[in-house]
Amino acid sequence: MAVFPPAARARRAGLAGVLCAALAVPLAACSGGDPDAGTNGVGKLSAGQIETKARTAAGAAKAVSLSGTLIGKGGSYQLDMRLNADGGTGSVTSKRSTFALLRIGDALYVKAGAGFWKQTGGKNGAGAAQALDDKYVKVPKSDPAYGQFRGFTDMHALLGGLLGLHGSLEKGDRTKVGGLPAIQVTGGGGQGGTLDVSLKGTPYPLRFERAGGAGTLQLTQWNSEVTLVAPGKGDTVDYGHELPAS
Repeated sequence: MAVFPPAARARRAGLAGVLCAALAVPLAACSGGDPDAGTNGVGKLSAGQIETKARTAAGAAKAVSLSGTLIGKGGSYQLDMRLNADGGTGSVTSKRSTFALLRIGDALYVKAGAGFWKQTGGKNGAGAAQALDDKYVKVPKSDPAYGQFRGFTDMHALLGGLLGLHGSLEKGDRTKVGGLPAIQVTGGGGQGGTLDVSLKGTPYPLRFERAGGAGTLQLTQWNSEVTLVAPGKGDTVDYGHELPAS
């Protein structure tokens, strides 16, 4: 084995430091430091434990912003929702239309332009479009659409139904989501979904890629206040027993 004089060893050590900096290798890789230093420690847990921590945190949360795409048998939906335990507000966009939703307790409203009502109104579409254009329409509980619309505004039901990984769980890459460090948990080698869990503070889910390419969701503003205000009487239409062909 070659023996280098002190000066040569110093130059080699200096070169190693330069290479680490030039290649942007994380500090822990060059210094032997703890990659979980300054984090919430979740990265040290098993994949199953990380998923459990994330689901528990989501279940205990009081509010969240949820945006992204859901793809299912009924088509593709683009969601942009602010949700809390009492309801939610935001928009849903499908291939055919965009509509806004607002729910406060059991009171559920849908708001859309004339084009939406003309499409769904059938023979009465033109009349519905004129009467309901850009108004908050109160959805009766008896209407078949009530349950579907409410589902987009029910925070815990929505999260419980969406944040599920399938197959054997494995720890994935360390990533960043919205500037926050995160660690991935994959199901079925990624085919069963991928969940990015925050490594800062509470281990909330930050991003979820659904199994089978069924959409990707971003989850932000956990526990930030969501103020829900009922629309004024002048902006509201009580359509009656059932919405037109909804």
